[in-house]
This record gives sequence, structure tokens and C-alpha cells, in this order.
Amino acid sequence: MALIAKESGGGGGDFTPVPQGMHLARCYRVVDLGTQETSYQGKVKNLAKVMLQFEVHGEDESGKPIVTDKGEPMSISKNFTLSLGEMATLRKDLQTWRGREFTPEELRGFELKNVLGAWAMISVIKAMGTNGKEYTNIAAILSVPPAIKKAGLPNPHNELKIFSIDEADTTLFDSFSKSLKEKIEKSPEWQARGGVSAQASARPSVGSFEDMDSDIPF
Repeated sequence: MALIAKESGGGGGDFTPVPQGMHLARCYRVVDLGTQETSYQGKVKNLAKVMLQFEVHGEDESGKPIVTDKGEPMSISKNFTLSLGEMATLRKDLQTWRGREFTPEELRGFELKNVLGAWAMISVIKAMGTNGKEYTNIAAILSVPPAIKKAGLPNPHNELKIFSIDEADTTLFDSFSKSLKEKIEKSPEWQARGGVSAQASARPSVGSFEDMDSDIPF
């Protein structure tokens, strides 16, 4: 089943935080989180959630490459409510990322697999959570300036993958961090399918974008 955001309705292993600032990044993974309980201003809601994961290419303030101990690009993710409603964060981020608003036709259903392989500029900040812990978050997702595209984009590192609970690739699921797996396992969609006992299906076909010179990445 495709992950589709609409106007209506409603990696693991690397824990070194990406430094603050504006970074060139590539979306390489889309993860269906299922329905999650969300609390905001004292109100509790159950909302469909999705995670977008990016590999980061660039340097920190001291000029050192932003890489893991293995020399691989660091990764950072952002969770969204699966909605393209007028006030939805997903809609706002996708529009600043692509550099234009969605058309009425696109708002009727946009497949999130379209963002796989797309490059972006992400603004990373540190913020204090309600539990008193400091977190590194993606504050904004923007389009890549033409000058950077013209200079040449880095070589992609991670394979493009999409995870859907309805058609769960258990091999991909097993590669997730413990906290991510636990979040997915709490969803009623995962519990309804019997968890990992369900048979894995082929991963949906994904690919990189052919025209990276276009002003609209997806």
C-alpha cells in the first residue's frame, strides 16, 4: 500500500547528533510509523505518522566533514503527521522544499515515495524537550540553490528505501534502531497484522530523480 499524504483526513546505529546549521542533505528513507498517540496543549489525539530520513553532506563550523566514525554521512530524521491539510507541517515543509505550493490536484493525494532521492537544504537546530533532554531537530527543509546544483552534488551514499506497515519488509524493519522499532510496534496497524510474523513483501519500486536541474525536485 502506497504512503499517500492528502489535504483531507485527518536508522539506527549512529547516535552522534548532526551539528546545528544549514546543511545539504538527501532523503533516502521514508518510514510508515502507523497511528501514534500525540499530545499537544493538553489534548491527546491518535494520528497517522511518517518519518523522513536524510543523509547529511557538508562540514561543521570548524570545516570538518559531517561524517560518522566510519566515514559515512550522518543521518537525521523528522516525523510528520501524514496530512497535507492547510496547517500541516508536512505540507509546509514539502512546499518550501520543492519551492512552490501544491496544486489542487496534488493535494488530493501525493505519494511520499516521490521524495526519495531528492536533495534539500535542511536547517538543523537544538531544542529542549518536555522531558528536559536536548534534541537535534530539523527546523526547515528548503530547496537547493541553483549555484550548489551547478557546482555538482555529492555522490549518494544510502540505498533508497520505503517502509510500509501494510507491506512490511521485515529485513528493513530489523535494521531499525530499537526505539524506532518500538514506536512502530505500538501502532494499532502493526499489532493488527500480527507483528513480525507476517510475511515480508517486496519493497516498493523507488529510484532517484532523473532531472536534478529542475527547479522542482519532486
